[in-house]
Amino acid sequence: MTIFNRTTPEQPVNPPTPARTTMPTPPPDIKSPLSATAQTISPPATQGALMASVISKALKITGQLESTEDIQIDGEIDGDVRGVNVKVGSGARIKGTVYGETVELAGSVDGKIEAKKVMLTGTSHMSGDIVHQDIKIESGAFIDGHLKPEFGKTGSKTSSPVSFKPVVAAETKVG
Repeated sequence: MTIFNRTTPEQPVNPPTPARTTMPTPPPDIKSPLSATAQTISPPATQGALMASVISKALKITGQLESTEDIQIDGEIDGDVRGVNVKVGSGARIKGTVYGETVELAGSVDGKIEAKKVMLTGTSHMSGDIVHQDIKIESGAFIDGHLKPEFGKTGSKTSSPVSFKPVVAAETKVG
């Protein structure tokens, strides 16, 4: 039984395929590397949500790593790391300084952490100093270094002391 299905030669009815979405075909005057076959399209990321750059456990990087967004590290890095929010996974190893607004450590760092907020999980292994404003340390975390709550302060204890020399007034002879 057909309900209100009418086909005319100008408009053939093609039932939609729910499992696949086709890519639009570019106009003939534009060269495109896209094929005309149907392809599955993943939905776009939601607006405003930033995705972290991921260094997988299969990667080993020698050199500096810097991002203007979040970083998730599961591999090995021999060098400094700088990001907004830096997460160091339980199997990750970093030899260098880790900078960020927030740093969450579950792996190991042999160097230094400088962050506004630092979180050390129970699996973390830290060899070096931590310069922070706010810190959370879970039971089981290992730290071999100093905790310095100095992050963001303008004056630093390591700055060289200022010395003043007395000013000697020159004698004036009147005469």
